[in-house]
Amino acid sequence: MFFPIFDPTMILLIPGILLAFYAQTKVQSTFRKYSKVSSKRNVTGAQVARAILDDQGLTNVAVEATPGQLSDHYDPRTKVVRLSNDVYHSSSLASLGVAAHEVGHAIQDDTGYLPLHFRSTLVPVTQIGSTLSFPLLLIGLLMSAPFLVKAGVYLFSAVVVFQLVTLPVEFNASNRALNILGSQRFLDNDEIKKTKKVLDAAALTYVAAALMAALNLIRLLLISGLLGRSDD
Repeated sequence: MFFPIFDPTMILLIPGILLAFYAQTKVQSTFRKYSKVSSKRNVTGAQVARAILDDQGLTNVAVEATPGQLSDHYDPRTKVVRLSNDVYHSSSLASLGVAAHEVGHAIQDDTGYLPLHFRSTLVPVTQIGSTLSFPLLLIGLLMSAPFLVKAGVYLFSAVVVFQLVTLPVEFNASNRALNILGSQRFLDNDEIKKTKKVLDAAALTYVAAALMAALNLIRLLLISGLLGRSDD
C-alpha cells in the first residue's frame, strides 16, 4: 500500500483549513482594532495582571515581558505569566483582555482546575504523537505492518484529545478574565463587550485547531483502513 499522488481524503480538511484561515485573520484584525482603543483607567496589561494575581493571593506568580507578538502564555512549571511586549506595556482593551486571560490560567492552576491539569499530563505524549504519528503510519503502510499503522493512529489520537481538552481550558480562562475585569472595575460594561470580542476571536483559533485535528484523525482512519473495520 502507498499514498497516491492525489489523496482524496485531503478534501476532508477543507472545512478545517477555511476555519483556521478565518480564525487567524479574525484574531489579528480584532486584536489590531482594539489595541488602538485605550482603557479608561489607563492601566497596562502588566499592572492588571499583577493586581489580579495579588488580589487572588498569587503573590508567588511573577509577571514578565516576553518577545514576539501574541506570544502571551502562563508557564505552570515556573509559575510565571509571560506577556508579549505589546500587551505588557499597553493600556489597550486588547492588552488588558489578553493579560487577564493568562492570569485566568494561573488561577486555574492554583485552584486545581481539572481540565488544565489533565491537559498538562497529555503534553509529553502529544509532543511524541505530533512528531511520530504520520511517519509511523506511512512506514506501516509501506511495510504492510498493521501494528505500526495502529501505533501512528493511536499517537495522533492523543493530539486530538489534547486539542479538545484545550477548549474548556481556554473558554474558562476567558470567562474568568472578563468577570474579574468587570468586578474589579478595570473596565466598564461597554469596554467589557469590546474586550470579549478579542477573547472570542482568540478562542476561535482553538476551535479551528481542534477541528483540524479531528478531521486529520478521520483521514488517518480512512487511509489506514481502520475506520469501519471490525476484527474477527
